[in-house]
Amino acid sequence: MASQIQQSLEQKNAQYASSFKEGHLALPPAKKYAVVTCMDARIDPAAAFGISLGDAHVIRNAGGNARDSIRSLVISEQLLGTNEILLIKHTGCGMLTFKNEDAHAVVEKQLGASGKQELSGLDFQPFPDLEKGVEDDVKFLKESKAIPDSVTITGWVYEVETGKVRKVA
Repeated sequence: MASQIQQSLEQKNAQYASSFKEGHLALPPAKKYAVVTCMDARIDPAAAFGISLGDAHVIRNAGGNARDSIRSLVISEQLLGTNEILLIKHTGCGMLTFKNEDAHAVVEKQLGASGKQELSGLDFQPFPDLEKGVEDDVKFLKESKAIPDSVTITGWVYEVETGKVRKVA
């Protein structure tokens, strides 16, 4: 039996597919850039950042984390020709609210010893300061040997309260 979420997906997709006319788009992004941003459900990258279907790669993870995105960024640039990265973190991010020890304690409580063991070395990569988190991730990308010096990298903060972005790095 399909869950309500699965049923909704099928219904909404049928509506979307009935008028879909973008099957001709090329595999590489037309505007040759990638966006790294948070998986937070309050962020709609296409609407907030003006990204049309086919324009850019949008890479999402907890905190809009550069380290977690490196594999996707290398594929985006080396195999699919992007030449710019916009790293966008946001106000009110959950990654600002805890430390590694806190996350590990929750995992242990909820998943028990097996979860604790499997994730024991995991760095959840929280950050206590939003702007510094953006600056640190931009620095990481600029210093990475996996990202060519020719790639433009900038860092931004999206304000979930207003919908506005501001450049930080």
